[in-house]
Amino acid sequence: MGLYGCEGACEGGFEETITDLSWIKRHMKGRYGSMNRHLLLIVIVSLFFIPLHNETSAQIKGKGSDIVISLKSPAFEAGKMIPDVYTCKGKNISPPLTWSNIPKETKSICIICDDPDAPVGIWVHWVIYNIPGDAKGLSEGMPCKETLKDGTVQGRNDFYKTGYGGPCPPFGNHRYFFKIYALDTRLDLKPGVNKKCLLKAMEGHVLGQGQLMGRYKK
Repeated sequence: MGLYGCEGACEGGFEETITDLSWIKRHMKGRYGSMNRHLLLIVIVSLFFIPLHNETSAQIKGKGSDIVISLKSPAFEAGKMIPDVYTCKGKNISPPLTWSNIPKETKSICIICDDPDAPVGIWVHWVIYNIPGDAKGLSEGMPCKETLKDGTVQGRNDFYKTGYGGPCPPFGNHRYFFKIYALDTRLDLKPGVNKKCLLKAMEGHVLGQGQLMGRYKK
C-alpha cells in the first residue's frame, strides 16, 4: 500500500487469469453447442476486463480549476479519427501532444486517456503524472517505462500494462478523451497506480484542466 492507500501495478494478473480459464473450455466440451460455448466463454472472459472505476467526468475541483488548458495533437484534430499508428492496429505508440495556457503556479502535469464507449464501462488507456510543470508537450511514442529521465511517472492502464495502450475497440466508433490537469504540487505517488488512485491524489491541487477527444474504429 502506498500513499492515499493506492496499490501498484498488478503484473501478470490478466495473463494468469486467461491461463486459469482453460478449465472452462474443458467443462463446456460436449455439454453445449459450439456457438453457445463460444458465447459463454466471451461473456466470462469479459468479466475479468471490467475496470474497477466508473468515473465519467473530466472535471476535478481545485484551486482555479476553472482555468481551461488548450490540449492539441499534431497527429489528429479534435473530434477527428486517430491514425492507425497510435492504435493496436498499428505501432500502438502514444500520439504527440502539445498544450498551452498552463497556470504559472503549476508544479506538475497529469494526463489521463480513457474510452467511455467501451462495452464494459470506461476503459483507461493511459495514466501519466508528475510531468514537469514547465513542459509544453509530450513527444510521439513515449517509452512504456514506470519512471522517465525528467521525473515523469506512468501508471497502470486497463490492459494491466505500464504506460500507453492504444485504441482497440471490439466494434463501433469509439471516443478517446485525453484529459490534462495542471497541479500546484508534485504527487507523492509511486509508479504503477491506476486512474482512481491518481484522481484521489489530485483532489485539492488542480489549477487548470482541459481535454482533447479523438475517435477510432477498426
